[in-house]
Amino acid sequence: MRFALFNAMGLPDRCRLRALLLAVGLALTSGAAAPALEPAPQPALPMTAPRRAELRGVWLTANDMPVLRDRERMRQTVAVLARLNFNTLYPVVWNGGLAYYPSQVVAERGIQDFSFRGLQGQDVIGELIAEGRRQGLLVIPWFEFGFMAPPDSELARRYRDWLTRRQDGGLTSISAAGEVVWLNPFRPEVQQLITDLVLEVVGVYGADGIQFDDHMTLPREFGYDPFTVALYRKETGKQPPANPADAAWVKWRADKITAFMDRLSKAVRARRPGALISISPNYYDFAYKLQLQDWRSWVRQGIADELLVQIYRPDLESFSPHLVRPEVQEARQRIPTAIAIMSGQRNRPTPLPLLQQKVATTRQAGLGVAFFYLESLWALGPEPADQRQALLQRWFSAPASRVVAGASGSQPSVAPVAPVGPIGPAAPVAPVRSPLQLPALPPLGPAARPAPLPPLP
Repeated sequence: MRFALFNAMGLPDRCRLRALLLAVGLALTSGAAAPALEPAPQPALPMTAPRRAELRGVWLTANDMPVLRDRERMRQTVAVLARLNFNTLYPVVWNGGLAYYPSQVVAERGIQDFSFRGLQGQDVIGELIAEGRRQGLLVIPWFEFGFMAPPDSELARRYRDWLTRRQDGGLTSISAAGEVVWLNPFRPEVQQLITDLVLEVVGVYGADGIQFDDHMTLPREFGYDPFTVALYRKETGKQPPANPADAAWVKWRADKITAFMDRLSKAVRARRPGALISISPNYYDFAYKLQLQDWRSWVRQGIADELLVQIYRPDLESFSPHLVRPEVQEARQRIPTAIAIMSGQRNRPTPLPLLQQKVATTRQAGLGVAFFYLESLWALGPEPADQRQALLQRWFSAPASRVVAGASGSQPSVAPVAPVGPIGPAAPVAPVRSPLQLPALPPLGPAARPAPLPPLP
C-alpha cells in the first residue's frame, strides 16, 4: 500500500472533469473565485447507493508511532480526529514480519521475542482501541504486510520453506517497502499463521474489525515453488505455464487466495460477531492481473464488509476516472466504499488545493474518503497544520458516526471490551521491548455464515 503511485490507465476528456468540479462548487484554499469554465455535458452519476454513514478514515502507520507510543499525544490526536468528524482509524498491527502489539502467536512460533510498548509501558493498540471507542470512532487494525516480509526478518529466516518462488527460483521482489519475500498463501502453515494473528487481534482486543490491503496478495511472478507446482499439477494435471500472466494460471492462484479469505472472514465473524472485514486494494485491473487479488469476488461473495480503493495519483486527471469504474460503483451498492487518497509523503507533500480537488470529486461520486496517512495529513503539509485542519473541518462539518450500538450488518456493535494490560497514569513504565505475556485465546467456534448480499437494483 505504501507510496503506491502507478501510471494512469488513460485520461478522460478534460472538459468533463472541469464540469464535474464545477458541479461540486470547488473552491481553492486561497478563497479566490474559480475561473470561468467552458460548458460541457455533466457526467452521469451512478445509481444512488443505500444510505449509510460516509466513511471518513485515516491510516496510522509505523511512521506515526511517535504519536501512538506517547499516551497523552495519542489521546490528543484521537480527540482532534473526533473533533474533525473522522469516524474510522486504521492502525498498523502487522509490519515487517513483526506484530506491533504483545502477541502470543509470534512468541510461540519464535518469530519475535519482544513486544512493542508505549513510552509509559502501555499496550499501544489496546489503549488506542479504548480511546477510539471513548471518542466514538471505529478502530480497525490494519494487517499491513499481509503475506509479505523482509528477507532478513526472523519469520523469513526461520521458516524458509514457507516462502514461494519465481520461475527462475528467486525469492524476492522489489516493493514500496524495498526488497521483500512472500509467504506462500497456498501453504496450510502460512494460512494458519495469518489466521491465528488475525483472530488474536479481534479476539483479545475486541477490535471493530481487521483490514487487509494490497499485500494480502501475491505478485503474479510467484507460485513456482515445489509445493505450489505439485498442488497445481495434482488439481489440473498440468505443469504451471511458463508465462506467469497465463489467464488460467492467474485465475487458479487468485481463486485459492479468495477461498482462503472466505475461510478467514468466517473465522473472524465467529470469533467476534459484528467485526468488519475491511479491504484496501489497488484498482481492480492491477490488483487481479498483477497481484492475484480478485477483490471484486470478495465483495460479491460477502467476504468484505467495506472497500477502500487505493488511488494514489499525482493529479486529478489520472485520479478521477477510477471513481466511476463499474466494479467500484457495484461495490458501493453493497457495502461502504471509499477512495484512499495520498495526503502526502515525507519527501513529497500534497498541497491543499490538490487534496481538496480529490476529496470534492470523490464525495461528488458518492464515495467515502480515507487518507494515507496521519503524519502527512497536517504535520507534513506545505501549509501550516492549523490551516490544513481548518479545511478538514470544513469538509467534514457534520458528524457521520459509524458506531451504532447493537446494529447488525456492516455497522458493528461496539460494546466496551477490556483492553490488554493496565490503562491510565498508574501503568508502570516498562522498556519498549518487554516480555510477551498474553492469555491464551479460547478455541475457535464454528464458522458463522455471513448474511446474503442484497440483489443489485
